[in-house]
Amino acid sequence: MYRFAYRLAGQQQDAEDLVQDVVVKLYPRLDELEAVDRLRPWLNRVLYRQFIDQVRRKGRQGDRPLSELVAPDSHADWLDSLESDNAGPEIQLEQARLRPALDRVLATLAPDQRALLLLHDVDGWRQEDIAAVLDIPLGTVKSRLHRCRAGLRKKLQRELEPIPRGGRVGE
Repeated sequence: MYRFAYRLAGQQQDAEDLVQDVVVKLYPRLDELEAVDRLRPWLNRVLYRQFIDQVRRKGRQGDRPLSELVAPDSHADWLDSLESDNAGPEIQLEQARLRPALDRVLATLAPDQRALLLLHDVDGWRQEDIAAVLDIPLGTVKSRLHRCRAGLRKKLQRELEPIPRGGRVGE
């Protein structure tokens, strides 16, 4: 629960508070928890709903750059998928340019879109589990994931290439 809360909240203290709120809310209902078949997705769904409630209460203040979601010393570990073992200087330069742009673009996404991308593409959750946690149909998860990736791709292209191909600076 904590790892999921940390991915949603973005800071250790907020994640701890989120998990604590859920545990305090569920503690009086322990007998009901024993009847739940798949406890992990159910708890994560409760945690997600609690997070959404907090975000709605706070407004848009919960948005943070992605760079704050990951400890500075673990940046390389977090984006391993972008690096190869034998990355040359050109690849390293491109990745150094890509990371901050990716952080900025992900920070512009709505919290539910960011949560979906982080759950699936970063944490490696199955789409079926995400559907159970978010309490939405599997087809909706697939279509939202597709739209989020397409939007992320377009925003990232604009971020990295501010001048359109074949265009002039004055256009």
